[in-house]
Parts: sequence; C-alpha cells; structure tokens
Amino acid sequence: MHKAIGSKKDFSNLSEDELLAEYNECVRDIIDHEMVNKMDSFVQHCNTSRLQHSINVSYYSFLICYRMGWDYRSAARAGLLHDLFLYDWRTKKGATHHASWHPRVALDNASKITELNKIEKDAIRKHMWPCTLTPPRYIESYVITFVDKVCAVCEVAERKYKGIRFGKVAVS
Repeated sequence: MHKAIGSKKDFSNLSEDELLAEYNECVRDIIDHEMVNKMDSFVQHCNTSRLQHSINVSYYSFLICYRMGWDYRSAARAGLLHDLFLYDWRTKKGATHHASWHPRVALDNASKITELNKIEKDAIRKHMWPCTLTPPRYIESYVITFVDKVCAVCEVAERKYKGIRFGKVAVS
C-alpha cells in the first residue's frame, strides 16, 4: 500500500498501528481494485499521481473524521474514490469544464466497483464545490472537499519546496 505524503506512519506495517489497521479495514476492498490502481498512471498535481493524491485525501479525511467522531469509514472510502476518472484532463478534448464535471465521472466509476452509501455519493459528487454549484450535504463531504484542496496545494508546493511537511497541518 502507498503511504500518505507527509505522514510519519508506515503503511506497510499495519499490525503495529491500530489507527492504520482501522484505515486499511475501511478501504481494503477497494484499494487494490484494478480501476483504482490505474489512477497511478495519471499525474494529478505536478509529480503526484492521481492514486497518491487520492490516498492523501482519503487518509487525512479519515483521520479528521475519526478524531471528530464522524463517519470515518465513508470519508476514507469517498476520499479514495473522489477522483476516479481514467484520462488525462490536460490533453482530453472538450475538458474545459473538467473541474465541474469530473466528479460525476468519478461517481459513475466508483459505483461500478463498490456499493456507495449516501455520504460517499455526496462527497464524491460535490468534492469540487464551489465549482459544483450545489454545496455538500454532510460534514464528511465538507471534510473531503477541504482536505482535497489542502492536499492539492501541498502536492504542488512540494515540488517547489521539497522540504515542506504538511502532515502536521492535516493531523497526522
């Protein structure tokens, strides 16, 4: 399994960390799915693959929701699936409105690989708010929306400022 950028946690050693084991339990049925792993072939932000970005959003959303007593399982799963589109939007013809319509593509793809609950659907569909005009309905959806933005900024900044540590910002 990949590791969340900025986290001190060793994702390969699940048996020694209860929180990581809980995170893994939330996403274990989807993390190794072929369609999810194909995201590793696409660049999301600078040198960060779409899969790595999705793991970052998933893990940090999980941590926030876990610590707040919210639905951390839905946050982890929706965070992992929120950008499940398998094309390069920078080169795809007609992708001028990518920011507002890729959540629907991701939701359609996510629905093909697993059953989604109402929170997961809402979070995936609305994670680009305010580009998607309808705001999120659930607190977990807001968490994913904002964590997605923070991760994107950190992933872009990491290229310019190699030594940046954003794990503490996201409560690692």
